[in-house]
Amino acid sequence: MELSKYKACICEGAAESAIIDILLDNDLLIFSREELLEESVLRCRNAKTFEERYLRKGFDDKISVIRILDSRGEQFRLSKAYTHKVSVINVVTAPEIEMLIIHREGAYEKFKRSGKKPSDFCKADLKMHNVKSYDFDLEYFNDTAKLVKAIKEYKRNANIPKGEYSLIDLLK
Repeated sequence: MELSKYKACICEGAAESAIIDILLDNDLLIFSREELLEESVLRCRNAKTFEERYLRKGFDDKISVIRILDSRGEQFRLSKAYTHKVSVINVVTAPEIEMLIIHREGAYEKFKRSGKKPSDFCKADLKMHNVKSYDFDLEYFNDTAKLVKAIKEYKRNANIPKGEYSLIDLLK
């Protein structure tokens, strides 16, 4: 993965934002907070809104937009004026970011047998009801060694299509 001088990290939801913030704050990613636009994770999913807020500032170099999302089909179409200035890198956490919790809990085999969606499994079987909340994930994943282990387990067990990036690709 080749990143430009300027970077924007856009997260789909609160859980993804918390995880990226933890990894950034512990210097575990291939980029730092200081390299990010506004030095923070952005929550701007719409390409047009992103253009209006961030791209009209006149950058002298290309920008890498790193999108953390759980959907492979979600489009991020920039206008023609910006397509040559921006490279979009999708980091997919499909089926859901809750898979990291399932792996951290060592419950992957039980999850597979359950036939449930990851979010439903976390609620019903793990009794965790606010897994999509920023504060929950910030506290739950505060042990970065366990978070990195969960990311590695996810990679080991997930069926990631060739050429698709996952969270492990952002780790140092």
